[in-house]
Amino acid sequence: MLGTQRALFDLPRDVCWLNAAAYSPIPLESRDTGERGIARKVRPWEMEAGNAQRQFERARSAAARLINADTSDIALIPSVSYGVATAGRALPLAQGSRVLVLEDDHSSPVLEWIGRVATHGATLEVVKRPPNGDWTAAMLAAIERAGPSVALASISSVHWSDGGLVDLNRVAAALRHIGARLVVDATHSVGVLHTDVRSLDPDFLVFPTYKWVLGPYGRAFLYVAKRWQDAIPLEQTGSGRRAIDSEAAPYMRDTSYVPNARRFDMGERDHFVTLEMAAIGMEMMAEWGTEAITERLTMLTARLAEASREFGVKISDEAVRAPHVLSLSFPAGMPSGLIERLAQQRVYVSRRLGRLRISPHVYNDETDVDRFTEVFRRAVT
Repeated sequence: MLGTQRALFDLPRDVCWLNAAAYSPIPLESRDTGERGIARKVRPWEMEAGNAQRQFERARSAAARLINADTSDIALIPSVSYGVATAGRALPLAQGSRVLVLEDDHSSPVLEWIGRVATHGATLEVVKRPPNGDWTAAMLAAIERAGPSVALASISSVHWSDGGLVDLNRVAAALRHIGARLVVDATHSVGVLHTDVRSLDPDFLVFPTYKWVLGPYGRAFLYVAKRWQDAIPLEQTGSGRRAIDSEAAPYMRDTSYVPNARRFDMGERDHFVTLEMAAIGMEMMAEWGTEAITERLTMLTARLAEASREFGVKISDEAVRAPHVLSLSFPAGMPSGLIERLAQQRVYVSRRLGRLRISPHVYNDETDVDRFTEVFRRAVT
């Protein structure tokens, strides 16, 4: 089993950070790289020739490796919402068709379609939270339901609030069977859970770096299936065109788009500080591998679940929840001030839609689990 990676982080022993689903700390190596990036901006005349282009491709390659994509299928973007908006611009919506989203899903994969369905005469259908926590069955039932055709589903692979897991392979197959499209917010799965776009074949898949892949805020990556790589990007940038060159006249020699996902890169992508930091975190995750990471985090959440049940909380069945996110539901409601009382003891978790969300990562260990249990017991009894 993969051992704890705590030594790679500036994580004091008395800090119990079980909140990766909110944001993770960055590794010490990424911190040092960020400081070097700041130095480049402080003294730009010392910047190495070709530095920006090398960073673009290093980060693009690291993101592609995590999801088994071609490097040319990856766009450099700032956020999940940017990626979903790109998909929204590309994907057709027939009048009278349905767009499927999950109830209480994060705003990023949902808000884009509220406006889109209104202007296209389509309908946004919210797949209700299933009482047993089985989001996969709920999605399949919605896809198979008689009525207006499904144009697409825009869903998270893991529900952000409770760790509910969607079996993307089954959902993708059901959507393909009826000719519908799939947009995936893979924020809470890439790097931790096996994600292979070659077998899954989504139309668009997007993930940021600031949570599970140990990167900075404001960096994200968009996978675009080759069948959509001739779409119009959100921004009109010189880097997305074949020949716009500031060093030779004429400046705009060829304004046709580049023939791959690079055309969807954001403007001002030259992030000297954070892009290399993002690459480092993703490379670490790839080296450890999803199988080893999943095994370790499954062990930690199982230990957390076993210890928490004595306090009368409700926990979803292991079969329908992600192995790295544990949600505790309180039948009588979460005790007032619980999150704050835990934080006072330097135990950090999140309140999400009335539940307590615990999300360990590779820097956590059994001592953290035992510490949480001890502090949680004192806080709720």
